[in-house]
Amino acid sequence: MTCGWDFHGRTVLVTGAASGMGRATALAFAEAGANVAVADVAVTGGRETVKTIERAGGQARFFPADVSDTADVANMIDATVTAFGRLDSAVNGAGIEIETTPLAECDEETFDRLVRVNLRSVFLCLKHEIRQMIAQEGGGTIVNIASVNSFRPQPHQAAYTATKHGVLGLTRTAAVEYAPAGIRINAVCPGAIATPMLENAMKARGRDPADVAGRLSLLGRFGQPSEIANAVLWLCSDESSFTMGHALAVDGGYLAR
Repeated sequence: MTCGWDFHGRTVLVTGAASGMGRATALAFAEAGANVAVADVAVTGGRETVKTIERAGGQARFFPADVSDTADVANMIDATVTAFGRLDSAVNGAGIEIETTPLAECDEETFDRLVRVNLRSVFLCLKHEIRQMIAQEGGGTIVNIASVNSFRPQPHQAAYTATKHGVLGLTRTAAVEYAPAGIRINAVCPGAIATPMLENAMKARGRDPADVAGRLSLLGRFGQPSEIANAVLWLCSDESSFTMGHALAVDGGYLAR
C-alpha cells in the first residue's frame, strides 16, 4: 500500500493487531513513519506483525494484552509510553464474532463474552488512552472499530450487534466530552472485509462466500483490510481535523441499499 500520510515522530497503539484489519492498520501506520505499539492476546500473530514492520524498516513493539482486563489495558498504555515516550493515536480494533443462533437460543456465556471483548474492551481502552493523552497534553486521536451492524442488524448476531451499537455510543459520548482537550474520537464501521474472522463466520454458518459478497457489497466483492486501514489513517491524520464523533462506514455501499 502506498501511504499518503506522514506520522513520523508519532506513536500509535493498535489493538487486535495480530491479524486482519488490525495488522493491516499497524503496517500502514508503520509505513507512514509512526512508532507502532502492537497489542493483542494472540502472541504469535502479534510478534509476526512486529517482525513484518521491522523487516520493512519500521519501529514497533509487541505488548500482549487482554483488552477486556483492566490491569492489562493499564499496563499496555504504560508500556507504550515507556517504549516510545507518548501516545498520539490509538485504534481500538480487538473484537470477535462467534454467534450462530437466533437471540432466543443465544446462551449467556456467548453474550457475556461478546460484551467483554467487543464493548468492555473499548470502554477500558478509551478510559486509559484518554487519561494518557490529557496527562501528556497536546491532544490526540482515537478510532474505534465498530461495524455496519451498528446500523443494520444481521440474523443470528443479536449480541454482536448490540456490542457494536454500544461502541458507537461510547465513541460519540467520548467525542463530545473530550473535544475541548484536543482529543478527536471517531469510529470506522467495516462491512464485509476479507479477514480470518469473516472466513470463520461464513464456515460456521455454512455460507457461500460468493453469495455473501454479493449480498453485502454493491461491488460484489469483499473489502480488503488495507481499505479499512486507509480510513483509519485518514481519521487519525491532520487532514480530518474537523471530523469528530463520526461513524465512517467502509462497506462497499452495503448501507446504501
